[in-house]
Amino acid sequence: MKNLLLLFSVLSVAAPVAAQVPYERILDAAAEPGSWLTYSGSYGAQRYSTLDRINRDTVSGLQPAWIYQARSLQKFEVSPLVVDGVMYITEAPSDATALDLRTGRPLWSYRRALPPGIVTCCGQVNRGVALLDGQVFLGTVDAHLVALDARTGRVRWDVEVADYAMGYSVTVAPLALKDKIIVGISGGEYGIRGFLDAYDPVTGERLWRFWTVPGPGEPGHDTWSGDSWERGGAPTWVTGAYDPELDLLYWGTGNPGPDFIGEVREGDNLYSESLIALDPDTGELQWYFQFLPHDIHDYDSTQVPVLLDAEFEGEPRKLVVFPNRNGFYYVLDRVTGEFLVGTPFARQTWARGLDEDGRPIEAPETIPSQDGAVVYPDDDGAANWYSPTYSPQTNLIYQNVREKGGVYYLADATYEPGKIYMGASRRVVSGEDPKGFLRALHPLTGDLVWEVAVHSPPWAGLMSTAGGLVFSGTMEGDFFAADARTGDVLWRFQTGGAIYANPITYLSEGRQFIAIAAGNALMTFALPE
Repeated sequence: MKNLLLLFSVLSVAAPVAAQVPYERILDAAAEPGSWLTYSGSYGAQRYSTLDRINRDTVSGLQPAWIYQARSLQKFEVSPLVVDGVMYITEAPSDATALDLRTGRPLWSYRRALPPGIVTCCGQVNRGVALLDGQVFLGTVDAHLVALDARTGRVRWDVEVADYAMGYSVTVAPLALKDKIIVGISGGEYGIRGFLDAYDPVTGERLWRFWTVPGPGEPGHDTWSGDSWERGGAPTWVTGAYDPELDLLYWGTGNPGPDFIGEVREGDNLYSESLIALDPDTGELQWYFQFLPHDIHDYDSTQVPVLLDAEFEGEPRKLVVFPNRNGFYYVLDRVTGEFLVGTPFARQTWARGLDEDGRPIEAPETIPSQDGAVVYPDDDGAANWYSPTYSPQTNLIYQNVREKGGVYYLADATYEPGKIYMGASRRVVSGEDPKGFLRALHPLTGDLVWEVAVHSPPWAGLMSTAGGLVFSGTMEGDFFAADARTGDVLWRFQTGGAIYANPITYLSEGRQFIAIAAGNALMTFALPE
């Protein structure tokens, strides 16, 4: 017995400790680049790391370190978090796992039992967790928010966010912010009414809710005809950004419902297809910018907003840049929401341009019809949920771009709770060869600086580093590093599985690692010891 106790003691000392991640630690994430503390690496969502041991000169020696095989065969869209010797991941549909950072060995797993009848438009997926004060926060496809003990994985509380039977689900990685957990909702294809929530991390009590489709008496309600607001969509299914100096929370919203039939919801349909800026303490709207009033192309504006400070037209400005699914690159003043720049970064035919206020001048021939209308990009977009990255080293923003059109035929859209509510069918453009690119853009104009062609339209996110690299992946399983200045591909590895995830980087025992989910495995890479 004495030997057994000694063995347990030794193992306990050697094992990683539970993550103690107070808000102040996330706020100062730049001070510990060896960790990855929040979805985008930092609140500014630049997805840039100052680690540089893997760089232009050394990246050719990058080798697999360890691999964790997920149990699920669903798309693996996780962006891992790393702190204090532990990696925290989610596995589809709604599971969480803590891994030993040194070996990939599971320390604990939370496996959620799900009820029957869950509906999701695009797979039962999950994009990650949030960490705060010794707890791990997980959204689930049955539309719950769960708090787990970071050391053991045991449930501390479990609250319903919305009724999954109505088409709601939670696939977004929550955002830990001050003394709140911010979480968005999916379900825009099912006639939901969208919202963004804040919860108490200790008790699970909901602290505020911002409805992205205003109800009677609320500003913007008059942009919905009749009772269409009740099933107006505008989901919030991708993690936003936060500016601590301005104390503003930025979050993108998705399509109005039904997706393709505008006649049943006349008006601009606020706050769908918008970037909203909220007071994180109260959930009150401070400003909004609507990219696409009265959208009929299903161009969810739920991309990750990227915050940067720069001189614009001779004056220092606090900016938010947004490569939109609709094919336009936007630059806004993040203090006021003022529109500054809007320019195409991919082929688009749905708009003839933007007016001086950023409102699109739409092309009527691209409206879905009985005979079929061709439009670029298709509803998967020129961009989608996966993350861009901004490198302050090169002063470039990087975006994976999809060049692919669709032919849209009107269909019936009769609302039934929990049923698809879209109003069109899509076919491929005859003879088209869809294309994919990693593109480097000027952050203030959206102008193309360089591009790398890939085999097909990508679904992978990006990360840039102080080593002068940009990491990306392809649907064919090619994980690669490009020179951030020129786009020259300096290293690649065939993972054997399609990449639907964002890469991260971290330190373990003094070595820099890169991690990416590919196929149904999480893979890590490092230079030889």
